[in-house]
Amino acid sequence: MGRFIDRPFALFALLMSALSAQLASAQTIEQAPTSLALASTDAAILDMRLSKPLSRSEEAALRPKDRFRECAHCPEMVVVPDGSFMMGASASEVGSTEDERPQHQVTVQRFAAGRWPVSFDEWSACVAARACSPHPTEPAEHVRDPVTGILWQEASHYVQWLSRLTGRPYRLLSEAEREYVARAGTTTAFWWGDGADPHLADIAAANLVADIGIVTIATTASPPPSANPFGLFEVHGGVYDWVEDCWHDNYVGAPNDGSAWIADDCKGHVLRGGAFSRALQTRRSAARLWFGPPNRMSYMSVRVARSMGP
Repeated sequence: MGRFIDRPFALFALLMSALSAQLASAQTIEQAPTSLALASTDAAILDMRLSKPLSRSEEAALRPKDRFRECAHCPEMVVVPDGSFMMGASASEVGSTEDERPQHQVTVQRFAAGRWPVSFDEWSACVAARACSPHPTEPAEHVRDPVTGILWQEASHYVQWLSRLTGRPYRLLSEAEREYVARAGTTTAFWWGDGADPHLADIAAANLVADIGIVTIATTASPPPSANPFGLFEVHGGVYDWVEDCWHDNYVGAPNDGSAWIADDCKGHVLRGGAFSRALQTRRSAARLWFGPPNRMSYMSVRVARSMGP
């Protein structure tokens, strides 16, 4: 059952009748009796809710994996639970590098993250509002494809626009948050395990990974059709997401509260996630990359975050 559908009771009753078999086990919110819970598997219910900023009571009632959208062209957001995890990779993780160490415990507070990277049509809405730079590369084949080829400063302008538009605290993810949502409670190199993605359509490539190891293989298969345990898509591969942090050569002195690690002499910013044009080991949960201006690569994109109260 979806939370926060702004429709008259008569429409609500009709919807309940039509979908009773699917929604029988859903929970109601006592604090907001006229609201409904957004089921993470029911896109139709999400689409029924008016795309407008959440009220304070609606935000407080959201639970992990609930979804919301706060304007017609805003990214679809997923509520991420708070928790702790071990950030970075051990020396024994195949494909890991020294900049992913030392491993350290990080505690993350509840926030929301984009279910997908920002799409071409979502970016175009910002361009139409004269708040973002025009799309720097060729138009996407589909408007739902991720926007690509954007610089860190352009990604920052996008989240600033979202904040002004909605009156809510949108921002870039921190590097720790980006690894946290990629891992989604797991400790392996990828959320599905240590080897090749079992959803890969290219079975030959998957077999080659098993035969010769993760370090030497690259594939161009399309992203897996399923979300990770937190409900996010394309956290490994597809495009890289810009994060707020400045680049540091290792984690010595890194914050342990999930916040972005900023420096006065920021030589460049961090990218996380990987791209299918790059080797498989670069898409691991712990893998890191950085660029400074004016370098613009086709796989640079952004996934947004939104701060939320406890």
